[in-house]
Amino acid sequence: MGSAYILSQIVNGVILGSMYALIAIGFTMIYGIVRLINFAHGDIFTMGAFTTLASLALIGLPFPVALVVVVLTGALFGVVIERIAFRPMRGAPQVTGFIASLAVAIILENLLVMTISAQPRVFLVPEYLNRLVSTGVITIRVIDLAIVALAIVLMIALVFFVHFTKVGIAMRATAENYDVARLMGINIDRMIMLAFAIGSGLAAVSGLMWGSKYGQISPFMGLLPGLKAFVAAVIGGVGSIPGAVVGGYVLGLSEVLFVGLLPPEYSGYRNAFVFGALIVVLLVMPNGLLGRNTETRA
Repeated sequence: MGSAYILSQIVNGVILGSMYALIAIGFTMIYGIVRLINFAHGDIFTMGAFTTLASLALIGLPFPVALVVVVLTGALFGVVIERIAFRPMRGAPQVTGFIASLAVAIILENLLVMTISAQPRVFLVPEYLNRLVSTGVITIRVIDLAIVALAIVLMIALVFFVHFTKVGIAMRATAENYDVARLMGINIDRMIMLAFAIGSGLAAVSGLMWGSKYGQISPFMGLLPGLKAFVAAVIGGVGSIPGAVVGGYVLGLSEVLFVGLLPPEYSGYRNAFVFGALIVVLLVMPNGLLGRNTETRA
């Protein structure tokens, strides 16, 4: 097992972690404001993948334009879901929102099956994204570099937005205390809707990345990545955007190295490893690496 192999596994872990981090940020943004774990998030991820496929194969849009379409479509889905499924239940016990998110997830999956069938689809990206780039030690595809670069750019843009714009500061104020934010003239409904839009847009981009990386998509593809991104959010600290990023990369690297460095017969247990890690984190650090107690608002 040489250094080139280990470096290759680390690169794969960073790529996987980039996708987990983007989905986990969506979980974190929504939970930070409405204290809701939205398990329909993985299906927004799936919608992003199929929107990309339709944009590229059916409409023939250039890849950068398809990326913009995917972000806007994901944001639109997030707004519609928030408005129809979650806003009427605001103020209800948390378990109500949890059950509603599961119902929305099942509805979205079945809508895809009814409209396009459950058959997996081949996901093709433009040829220039499949070109190989040699670094002298390892060889990597252009699309893999693009996934990491795009993820980093989106995360930096989000951090800037949340911390240095008036709207971002208003969202943080809403996450801290609804009543005080409302007294300051902040439109709470608008901030919650924006959190769903941003989080869902990032999840849709992750679906695009996943299809580009692995070359196949299906209506049920969002289940495991969505659950694993939730694990990443817990590891980093649910409610913390930096925590979601850290948790995504920690989980991505750990999962890939678990498969790549152990004997092949253990590779089938990668999912057990991920959810076992969740149990350990909940036992040892219930608030995650960078999280804080969010049982009550300030």
